[in-house]
Amino acid sequence: EMVKEGFRLSFLLATAKLSRATYYYQLKQLDKPDKDQELKAEIQLIYDEHKGNYGYRQIHLELKNRGFHINHKKVQRLMQVMGLQARIRRQRKYSSYKGEIGKKAENLIQRQFEGSRP
Repeated sequence: EMVKEGFRLSFLLATAKLSRATYYYQLKQLDKPDKDQELKAEIQLIYDEHKGNYGYRQIHLELKNRGFHINHKKVQRLMQVMGLQARIRRQRKYSSYKGEIGKKAENLIQRQFEGSRP
């Protein structure tokens, strides 16, 4: 865009500290179709079906069940690119309350432990 405005390409590349080959390589990459488009759509579908509760592990298993054989790291990478994150469940605070406490048994023996017979 800046080249069209009259700036020289060599000046822009020197300012950005990029090589000429890198510039043209990236320019060519923009024209290529996204090879993971179908996979991204399926990941988004699974994510929406489960209301954002599924992370990359569950989504990977679901994709496996649907016939996609890919690595879990790729699922994780694509989810990161798409900006998808699983909702984190809130942990419950510990409560020592065990309900209503029962009655204490009445002391019938009164600590008289002498045996009358052997």
